[in-house]
Amino acid sequence: MRIVFMGTPDFAVPSLQRLVDDGHEVVAVYCQPDKPQGRHFTLTPPPVKVLAQQLGIEVLQPPTLKNEEAQQILAKFAPDIIAVAAYGKILPKAVLDMPKYGCINVHGSLLPKYRGAAPIQWAVINGEEKSGVTIMQMAEGLDTGDMLLVRDTEIGADETAGELFDRIAMLGAEALSEALVNIENLKAVPQDDALACWAPPLKKADGEINWQKKNTEIYSLIRGVSPWPGAYTIFGAKRLKIHKAVLCDKNGEAGALLDEARLIIGCGEGSVELLEVQLEGAKRISAADFIRGQRLSKGKIF
Repeated sequence: MRIVFMGTPDFAVPSLQRLVDDGHEVVAVYCQPDKPQGRHFTLTPPPVKVLAQQLGIEVLQPPTLKNEEAQQILAKFAPDIIAVAAYGKILPKAVLDMPKYGCINVHGSLLPKYRGAAPIQWAVINGEEKSGVTIMQMAEGLDTGDMLLVRDTEIGADETAGELFDRIAMLGAEALSEALVNIENLKAVPQDDALACWAPPLKKADGEINWQKKNTEIYSLIRGVSPWPGAYTIFGAKRLKIHKAVLCDKNGEAGALLDEARLIIGCGEGSVELLEVQLEGAKRISAADFIRGQRLSKGKIF
């Protein structure tokens, strides 16, 4: 099948590779423009562009697909279908209607739940037991199109959003491959908008812990914002980033240190033991080293 692929971040890389491995003719790859990164703001290509160049596929990075010139360039590739995975731009109707089989999208949730930019992270944060991927026929709304194929997966009890992200990226590639093989026979199922919920982009502030909540909710947050933006609490006047933690059943005052030898913090219900932390401006260390360095005593409030 003659395909134009649109995707930008790591999530989309397995899908592009799978299209090539399956023998499809990927005639062009669209991704967002290179962006400055790091302390020196070095202009860096997105992961999908890097792979496409390695595969010898033409890469285009238009700032928009809404103007006639960009649409004329796209039309010259004459794709049978446009496959999309985390492209990061809304496609206008002229683009959606262009290919024979339209545009299909690899979305990292069990739609209609978690429409939006961060479905995997919010599924973990909210304590969902399952996540997955939906191959959807794209429409003009944000993640509102009819569902063509759904594949689910259990969320591990201790799995972070980063770990789940990698698994769902691979699951998405498999689902995309299956959908393309059966594209003419797939039944389009409309989404039930009444069941929809949103997964907006994460902000740094989303990682702040409220110790008044249950320990299970706090643990889900710690896992759901890993690796970015990362969970944190306030220690003194600085942020204390939490890299690794486990659930505890010890009870005590919310936000208080409950043990002098271990970094166990009381929650609204139960507690959480912090295993690896990083104080603002310092390096990542074990909880034991942090306790020794700070000379903490039981009852200290975070």
